[in-house]
Amino acid sequence: MATLSMPAQEMQPRPVAAPASTTPATEEDLLDTMPWLPCTLSLEIPVVRFTIADLLALRHGSIVETACHHTSDVPLRVNKVLIGWTEFEVIGDRLAVRVTDQA
Repeated sequence: MATLSMPAQEMQPRPVAAPASTTPATEEDLLDTMPWLPCTLSLEIPVVRFTIADLLALRHGSIVETACHHTSDVPLRVNKVLIGWTEFEVIGDRLAVRVTDQA
């Protein structure tokens, strides 16, 4: 059996400090606390009328025609969630994307 240091009748309730902010944290606030968290960034280029036979016929040097016009923006996703639109750029000998709009 535990012993109390003072009788329960003499205990006074103590006020609890209010949280610094009474507004709920937004998703952006939560993400700011985890900048180290890895994520998968992907670009989606639609290819229409592509069949299993086309897939099996792919070889080194094969060219696959896409449904995108060369000036079309390409969807940008993080962990499969659309976050924006991009366009391709060539920087030196590298292919890059420029963010053109956010979702």
